[in-house]
Amino acid sequence: MIVARNISKKFSGVTALANINLELHPGVVNAIIGENGAGKSTLMKIFSGVHTQYEGEILFNGKPVKFSNSREAEEAGIAIIHQELNLVPYLSIAENIFLGREITNTIGLLDKKQMNEKTTALLGRLNFKEAPDTKIAALKVGQQQLVEIARALYSNASVIIMDEPTSAISDKEVDNLFSIIRQLKSEGKTVVYISHKLKELFTIADRYIVLRDGATIDAGSVQSVSQDELIQKMTGRKLTLEKSERVLTEAAKLLSVKNINLRHPLIPARKIVSNISFDLHEGEILGLYGLMGAGRTELMETIFGLHPKTASGEVIVNGRLTIIKSPANAIRAGIALVPEDRKLQGLILDQTIDSNISITVLKKIQQWGIVLSAQKEKELSNNYIARLAIKTASGKTKVKNLSGGNQQKIVLAKWLATHPRIFLMDEPTRGIDINAKTEIYRLMRSLAAEGMGIIMVSSELPEILSVSDRILVMCEGELTASIPVAKASEEIILKYAIHKN
Repeated sequence: MIVARNISKKFSGVTALANINLELHPGVVNAIIGENGAGKSTLMKIFSGVHTQYEGEILFNGKPVKFSNSREAEEAGIAIIHQELNLVPYLSIAENIFLGREITNTIGLLDKKQMNEKTTALLGRLNFKEAPDTKIAALKVGQQQLVEIARALYSNASVIIMDEPTSAISDKEVDNLFSIIRQLKSEGKTVVYISHKLKELFTIADRYIVLRDGATIDAGSVQSVSQDELIQKMTGRKLTLEKSERVLTEAAKLLSVKNINLRHPLIPARKIVSNISFDLHEGEILGLYGLMGAGRTELMETIFGLHPKTASGEVIVNGRLTIIKSPANAIRAGIALVPEDRKLQGLILDQTIDSNISITVLKKIQQWGIVLSAQKEKELSNNYIARLAIKTASGKTKVKNLSGGNQQKIVLAKWLATHPRIFLMDEPTRGIDINAKTEIYRLMRSLAAEGMGIIMVSSELPEILSVSDRILVMCEGELTASIPVAKASEEIILKYAIHKN
């Protein structure tokens, strides 16, 4: 269906793709795998008309094509579900799905009734029961991802590219998505599937194509390789996920939260977070697990002071009751938050790496107390670029030109610059490859060894079990379990994540 010949692409002097050659076959699920920065998303954006300047040739249905924009690609039959959500926040679900292809009545006005009906049917295929007139801004990241999937399904394209489609959705929603993928496959569609969750690929994919450092490394049948073999092809080396074997002695409490509640902003009688209490100790990595809608993100945001008008309860830092009514209060108390959505909440994409890393500590890099010191900013940035192995030509590179994994490292760097004692990490490895995940795990353990307390929210059970010293489980806004990792298993965690009692 699609043949790529010698595709090359550069951003700001950095080579993203170097003579890529590959084939995408109809009626099968084609898995594109590789580390962050391998070029997967860049290549998909070329196929879908997002990037128009590149070298090489693309054949679609045997004919050379070069799309001028994404609309041309979509009209030709190529749809993409982007890793980084591509929705308009203050339009409704239906308006986003039909954006650029609106249904009108006989006098040229929008036929909202018909668009809402079709949206409801599309969402029903995904078992997503939100009203079609709900604004995208009111949805969590995982729910927005379902809207992206619904938009691609509506296009009836012959090629559907899915870039990390399960990175923020629950296991049940993943099962629904896989059913739809199998249906698309049976219809002869070309499904292109990108994921860092290798277990998923062995469940749904037929073929694999490995990219490494912008080049094509290998391709073949998924059934012909093992997971370890794929990892070695992706990285050029063997990687192991280290399981936490630390034995923690009773350490001082860094953080205690007592009876934390968060009311729904529009329905005061409804609680998003209900009577949560727990402790975090020095040197502890506390994993927080729950299904979508459990309230994990909202709990982290509440501790960080993002919902002062609707939250209640006590936050005790280093034994002292601390009033946190804003992120500024939290930062002064030694708390940092890596948000779930790095592009929307964690970065200033059009600014440089230097500017993004220094933004949390502007007073520390002032000269004469009145102007910013470019030299101090550069030194600060270079320190974290080296420490976190951020892949970039220089600190002057704009953040929007980096891979997702390197962008996430910058979010970590800007908060490490504040020297926090308590680090809240909401899905810190979302959309990140195996090698980058391993680097972040090692960083977390290193920080914990220095006495920092870390709370990590994750939707991946193997990650929770591998990294945490203790695991908290939430269900429907309530804390349902606190389990030492030595006594935890996927089955036990899921039991508490599904049932409150």
